[in-house]
Amino acid sequence: MLIAFSGLPGTGKTSIARELARRLRAAYLRVDTVEQALRSCETLDEVWAEGYETIYRLAEDNLHLGLTVIADSVNPIDITRDAWAEVAREANVRLVNVEVICSDESEHRRRVETRTADIPDLVLPTWDKVKNREYHSWSQPRIVIDTAGRSIGACVDELNSKLLA
Repeated sequence: MLIAFSGLPGTGKTSIARELARRLRAAYLRVDTVEQALRSCETLDEVWAEGYETIYRLAEDNLHLGLTVIADSVNPIDITRDAWAEVAREANVRLVNVEVICSDESEHRRRVETRTADIPDLVLPTWDKVKNREYHSWSQPRIVIDTAGRSIGACVDELNSKLLA
């Protein structure tokens, strides 16, 4: 199975994706890790499609090994969402799209403004950049997890029950 996470920075998607990967013993792939690794090579100042294309290929490799893959990225537009669907088709696995939101704007803002990077040299976006980021409404089926006022454990439990349904 391919579980493709999406959501704006600060919603809690990385925390949920990591915990789900731990519980399922799944491969965990994070686009921020790939993009920062590419930036650190000092050949690219800006990384756009390169990070996503790399994570798609890594996901395919792991899916062909029979592993469940959890992909963690903002996944903001139809092009990226369609690409995940193509990865799942190519590997002949089920795709589950998961959108993580935080419906409480003040809580979301607090998270964005107080979090620290867990990847060396990664520059986290400001609240203004998060609010003004291109992020399209979904047209494909997905599971929506709202993290406002909830623990990561409760969110993962809810997601896990929906995956099994």
